Amino acid sequence: MNRDIKCILRIALPTPLHRLFDYLPPQSLDLKELVIGARIRVPFQSRTLIGILIEIAAISSIPEKKLKRALEVLDTNTIFPSDIYQLAQWAAEYYHYPVGEVLLGALPSALRKGDVLPPSVTHTNTALTSAPGSDAPLPLNAAQQNAIDAIRMALNQFQAFLLYGVTGSGKTEVYLRTIETVLSNGKQVLVLVPEISLTPQTITRFRARFQAPILILHSGISEKERMKAWIAARNGDVSIVIGTRSAIFTPFSALGLIIVDEEHDASFKQQDRFRYHARDLAVMRASINHLPIVLGSATPSLESLLNVQRKRYTCLSLPERAGGATLPRYHMLDLRRTSSETGLSPALINAMRDHLEQDNQVMLFLNRRGFAPVLYCCQCAWVAGCKRCDVRMVYHHQPLRLQCHHCDARKAIPEKCEQCGAAPLQPIGLGTQRLEQTLEKYFPDIPILRIDRDTTRRRGAMNEMFEHIHTHSKAILLGTQMLAKGHHFPRVTLVGIVDADSGLFSIDFRAAEQMGQLLLQVAGRAGRAEKPGTVVLQTRHPEHPLLHTLIHDGYSAFSTSLLLERESANLPPFSHLAVFCAEAYDAQVAKQFLETIKQLHTANTHSVMTLGPVPALIARRKGLHCQRLLLKATQRGALQQCLKNILQKLEALPGRLPVKWTLDIDPIET
Repeated sequence: MNRDIKCILRIALPTPLHRLFDYLPPQSLDLKELVIGARIRVPFQSRTLIGILIEIAAISSIPEKKLKRALEVLDTNTIFPSDIYQLAQWAAEYYHYPVGEVLLGALPSALRKGDVLPPSVTHTNTALTSAPGSDAPLPLNAAQQNAIDAIRMALNQFQAFLLYGVTGSGKTEVYLRTIETVLSNGKQVLVLVPEISLTPQTITRFRARFQAPILILHSGISEKERMKAWIAARNGDVSIVIGTRSAIFTPFSALGLIIVDEEHDASFKQQDRFRYHARDLAVMRASINHLPIVLGSATPSLESLLNVQRKRYTCLSLPERAGGATLPRYHMLDLRRTSSETGLSPALINAMRDHLEQDNQVMLFLNRRGFAPVLYCCQCAWVAGCKRCDVRMVYHHQPLRLQCHHCDARKAIPEKCEQCGAAPLQPIGLGTQRLEQTLEKYFPDIPILRIDRDTTRRRGAMNEMFEHIHTHSKAILLGTQMLAKGHHFPRVTLVGIVDADSGLFSIDFRAAEQMGQLLLQVAGRAGRAEKPGTVVLQTRHPEHPLLHTLIHDGYSAFSTSLLLERESANLPPFSHLAVFCAEAYDAQVAKQFLETIKQLHTANTHSVMTLGPVPALIARRKGLHCQRLLLKATQRGALQQCLKNILQKLEALPGRLPVKWTLDIDPIET
């Protein structure tokens, strides 16, 4: 170790390595100008990278002659507010992700590339909006007023609230009234929503209520807009930021409240690269800033419900619908005892006619896009599959093609069987395109609005859909889970769930919870105004106990039952999981890599158990074979220490690792 070196810059770089890199300061730099959190341009191998200064040290473990000199210090002040810096450091440690990747990933693209940070921006970007604020507050019931009072009492201190309200109970009005108080105190508000599709309605409601600059952040805005928005929030030029999960890293000058709407939604979990959960980071950020956070949902996650039981969260209950609206009535249709043409039973078709004749809207839910999930040969039972993934290709009618929904591979519809040469081939199963075709036959004069990933890809398409929905007095809304995410459709009086059985028999232990949340969220779109609502569930398993509990006893009893099951099986949230995923062109190589990780797990083996490696549910994706190794512990600390030890040993292995691998902490897909 060289002790003669007086100043070493320890820098986080956007590389896969879990460590900092030592550099000498630039030759002509005044060392007094160095600040922790500043961006620094450095040479790295054959490239030039932008890094973040983490620490200034007096010594280095690298010999002085091998140390490279940093090229340029880009900032005279830290690029991060202190809370973002702390949050990124915590997230990197908790999710075992390189701190350089986390810190640089929290910045807009231009700043990651080394652009100069402008001092301010003008309000010209399309992400910034303001309005006259003409929407009058809605009347409150006692439960809403109690919730608002509790949150207001907690301003300027950390407290986590679970706003547990049935669908249509007025959670948004609680948000708005509370935000009003926060803004009057000169503070800013962060509102996280799970999907881009939720932002149009949320923005409309917020703009109508507040005469204040509102910022929209999601993946649909350009990098230029994102940069301007980031600076505006940092400078305190906006009052409210509404965004999807990445908005959790937005800087604020005076943050006063965080709201996470639909907190149960799986979209808050990043599913590639840095696999963080925005809801959990939001709770941590509220704690760092000593301010309240509100987690809202009609179907809370089991993790949040357990936190209420353990007194970590305060539950604010909204048991009734707002404004005199009533909860919908449920009817189950046994598909074993009735015929159904392309997914629609006669009873559901008749119910749709009745509601449409009364100038109401009908919503049909089918969580499967495309025309049919299978293209089948009736002679030899061949099924069209993806050459790169172990899945079937989905038959799409508009445009006519086969498409893989995992790697996005596309091909023309074959004229004959690729195995036996027979023709023609038969599309089997039901997707939203096929259901739309059936609806056009039964309801030729009724507007049919299909909402799925295929119809909403184009920018602005979702806004146009909502305009159509609110323009037509009678219409049929057909869609996937995009329809279930908190939308308010006051004219919808009938919701038909075409297939209520998905999730009842899955191998994933979370499937029942997700199925219950999805069904109730979809059902909650019915009868949200003065007209009563009806929900029709088509099922081949009407006697299933989970369906009975969900429909007759409600989500509270349903979630209590699931929590008891999870506790008896020592599954999350009563235990903690991590998954190593390995991908390689040779399945044996991926498996052997995970076996190596398993062998590195030598300390505390009694407190952390390993399961696997085993092939993933989709064993081959995008041409790569996928294997998984699951680690499970009752104590979170034991799992964290175990993972830290494994990663240290893994980085010390000689040579380049032969696989692409990831680590997923608290996975939502197992």
